Amino acid sequence: MKRSELLSRLLITVFSLGVVALPLALWVRTPLIHAQVAESGGWTPDVIHATAGQPLHLRLTSDDVLHSFAIGQSDQPAVDVLPGQVTDLTLTFDQPGTYTFYCARWCGINHWRMRGTIEVSGSSSDLQPAPLTLPAPVPPRPGPDGTGQAQVSEIEGAPLYVTLGLNLDAPHVAAAVPSGEPAAVRGAQFAALLPGSRITTYQSPDAYRSHSPSQAYLDLRAEPALSHLADANVWDLAAFIWQSNTTPDGLVEGRRLYAQNCAACHGETGAGDGVYAAEVRSNFGQAMSTMQATSGVPANFTDPQTMLGASPALLQGKILRGGMGTGMPNWGPIFDDPQIWNLVAYLYTFQFQEEFK
Repeated sequence: MKRSELLSRLLITVFSLGVVALPLALWVRTPLIHAQVAESGGWTPDVIHATAGQPLHLRLTSDDVLHSFAIGQSDQPAVDVLPGQVTDLTLTFDQPGTYTFYCARWCGINHWRMRGTIEVSGSSSDLQPAPLTLPAPVPPRPGPDGTGQAQVSEIEGAPLYVTLGLNLDAPHVAAAVPSGEPAAVRGAQFAALLPGSRITTYQSPDAYRSHSPSQAYLDLRAEPALSHLADANVWDLAAFIWQSNTTPDGLVEGRRLYAQNCAACHGETGAGDGVYAAEVRSNFGQAMSTMQATSGVPANFTDPQTMLGASPALLQGKILRGGMGTGMPNWGPIFDDPQIWNLVAYLYTFQFQEEFK
């Protein structure tokens, strides 16, 4: 064999080995991420570093029970992490930032503590501020004489509960409750009794989000055009207004989010009697705030006294921030804005009959 040919073959062999060895070397340097129930440490490591635009190769395993790995505010589907097995996953982040990962399967009372972060770096030219969903100014709701209250000042970039100055921990007992379950399908027939501009104001997202159902009922009850209606009919109209601020698809997503993330504590029927409810009360009962002592821990969404006294903005705030001292986690890093509003809309179905429920 000629020397030149031998050299060529040697170079090809070295190159081939390098092509194989480089990915293997990179793979070996990728840490094995262990999942354990929160009481035993959660995710280890719980901080992962990545670079925008470059694939991030992860290897995941469980040291105890079945877990699941998901990225908050992302369309990336969750992947199961099985005990004693390694799950391979490759992610690519387009933008620098901090992303929250979490366990999407209930694995214990402190399941919600199964969280970590992926710190995605990039050059300064890559940094783009995330778009802000700014709360719109809240229009005054017209009273019977056609006048309204002054608008609430907007705080740029703040959640709506901050803009409205709501105290999430204050009692929110309804000033009025219905004698039966209001039905949106019955309320639809009464909407035409109000002038177009009036019903449009009641149905606007800003008015809906900033008022509790109890407030809406009292405002509607004071409308001269509705004075001949029975109280039950006015409550039906309030239910119709609440339904007009969601969609069938939105309620489907809200139901899914509730079943996956809320039912274990709050119960499938929303009565605060989920499989972990007793443990939550035992662990956090001594730290209840005034509001939570009134509504119960976990909250009972079938109780009209508290649910009909809560505005959508207040429920949004509780989901975003979590319940201080109750074990209620903050879902702000996990759910995006539309998901939170869909979940809020679904919570009201424990009070109102909706035709596409």
